[in-house]
Amino acid sequence: MNTAVQDVTQRLRDGMARGVLSFPLTSFGDDGSLDLDAYREYLTAQLDTAPGAVFPACGTGEFTALDEDEYRQVITTAVEVADGRMPVVAGIGYGYAQALRFARIAEEAGADAALVLPHYLVRAPQDGLVEQLRRIAAGTGLPLIAYQRDHVAFTIDGLRQIAQIPTLIGLKDGHSDLDRLQRLTLAAPDDLLFFNGAATAEMQARAYATVGVPAYSSAVHAFAPEIAGAFFDALQAGDDETVDTLLRDFYVPLVELRDRVPGYAVSLVKAAARLRGKPVGPVRAPLIDPSPEDLADLKKLLETGLSLVADR
Repeated sequence: MNTAVQDVTQRLRDGMARGVLSFPLTSFGDDGSLDLDAYREYLTAQLDTAPGAVFPACGTGEFTALDEDEYRQVITTAVEVADGRMPVVAGIGYGYAQALRFARIAEEAGADAALVLPHYLVRAPQDGLVEQLRRIAAGTGLPLIAYQRDHVAFTIDGLRQIAQIPTLIGLKDGHSDLDRLQRLTLAAPDDLLFFNGAATAEMQARAYATVGVPAYSSAVHAFAPEIAGAFFDALQAGDDETVDTLLRDFYVPLVELRDRVPGYAVSLVKAAARLRGKPVGPVRAPLIDPSPEDLADLKKLLETGLSLVADR
């Protein structure tokens, strides 16, 4: 591992211990066009809350809805707003050829690393999953974090192979199979970073921490950094009463609301940000914005969550 890769790895390790990982929304205008001024305003406010790292143009940021020019603008803006305060990890994805195009754009824009989102459509054997990461790594100098979820899942042998890629620095897990994840963490090199990437990760943050994966991404941070920060601090302090209260009265109802409609994992987050006056705009198709009834329920839930951390 070269010095530059080591530096990014250590900065991420330090950030993971300091705060949640921020996955910001991408701002669109009412006509669906990228609103870069609004994005800069929104992102500045988000990063002023000092998350451990920022991951622009990933799932929450609607990576798959961006063209290459929009992607370049989003990553460039994130690097400018972060201004070295925290690592910037850009989302890349699709097949390896297109992932490489995005990786090179992110590298030119000054990103510190890239999160390799699950490839498009096809299921692949372990040798193919490993080869894809090797090819991406061969074409970019960016440190890489692999993301396993949906149809991407690494075996112990597969993990050992990707861990030999010099610029592969971490694995983000979205499967929530803790038995399997424990086996992976035990087989991995000591310097490999692991991230909890479960949907609404706070729901399983305590469980992930027991198998050695305390760092997690927080979609809630995208609209309520106060709530996300209070939960992180309580979890770090072993304050089970606060953790349980936030889970029971905010996170569990949020998950139940999220599960009503496919795509609400992003749509609700964006709607909640709009309820708070954040200039993020609507989602892009194929996602849809929440119904009036679901929006009313979200508004009540958001008020409840903010009231729980009002004295923090």
